[in-house]
Amino acid sequence: MDMGFSIDILPALADNYIYMVSDSDLGLAMAVDPGDADVVRRFLQKKDLHLALILNTHHHSDHINGNEKLQKEYGSPIVGPDKEKHHINGMTRGLSQGDVVTFSDLRGEVIETPGHTSGHISFYFPSLKALFCGDTLFSLGCGRMFEGNAVQLWDSLMTIRKLPDDTLVYCGHEYTEKNSKFAMLLDKDNSELKLRVAEVNDLRRKGLPTLPVKLGMEKKTNPFLRVDCQDFQNTLNKNGFPVQGTDPAAIFGALRAAKDRFNPG
Repeated sequence: MDMGFSIDILPALADNYIYMVSDSDLGLAMAVDPGDADVVRRFLQKKDLHLALILNTHHHSDHINGNEKLQKEYGSPIVGPDKEKHHINGMTRGLSQGDVVTFSDLRGEVIETPGHTSGHISFYFPSLKALFCGDTLFSLGCGRMFEGNAVQLWDSLMTIRKLPDDTLVYCGHEYTEKNSKFAMLLDKDNSELKLRVAEVNDLRRKGLPTLPVKLGMEKKTNPFLRVDCQDFQNTLNKNGFPVQGTDPAAIFGALRAAKDRFNPG
C-alpha cells in the first residue's frame, strides 16, 4: 500500500461497511458508501481529517444516506454511477466505465458492474491493490439481482475476476459467515474453502471483519465465480445441484436463485 495511505473499515447500520481511505500526510480522507454520516464524522474527528471526496457504488439508501449531511458539513464532492444520478441527491459527477477518480495522488478506475442495481459501479485503485465493489461481489457470495439480470451480474463478476489475484476486495456488507454455509453445501470437499470458513468463523467470534479478502482466494472458494469451471459443475451435480446446459450465465442464475431460497436454519 502507498506510503501515507490507510484504509479503515467502519461498521455501520445492521451489517454495512463504510470504507475510509486516508492520506495522513495531507490530513484528507475519502469515504466509500457512507450510509451513516455520524459514523464517518466520528472517525474524521478522531483522526483529525477533512473529508475530501465521497464515492458511491450504487443508489441504495444504506450506501448513500450520509451523503448530504457530510456534503453540507465538509463540502465534499459526491461521485457515483452516472446511470443512477437521478437517485443520488447532490451528486457532483456521474461516472461510467473507464472513467477515473483521483484522491491525493491515488488514481481509481471506474468499472461498471451492473446486476444488483442497473447502474452499479466499482472502484479499483491499482496502487492500493484495492477494489471497492459495493454489493456486486461478496466474500463467498454475490449480490441479489434487484434491478439487473443474471447475464449482467455474471458479466460483472467475470470483469472483476480478471483483476490480479492480490487485489484486496472490500465489499459493502459483512455477509461472509452467512455465505459460507451455502458455499459449503455446494463444495464441502474444497480444502481452500474449509480453511477460509475456519478463518471467517474465528474472525467473527472475535468481532472482527472478514474483509478485505484477496481476490485470488475468492477465485478458489466463491461458488459464484466458478460456475463456468467444469470441475465445479461436476461438484454441483455430485452435491445435489444438477447443472442444466452449458451456459454459464444460466447456471449462475439458477445458483443465485437457489441461494435466495436457502435457509441455513
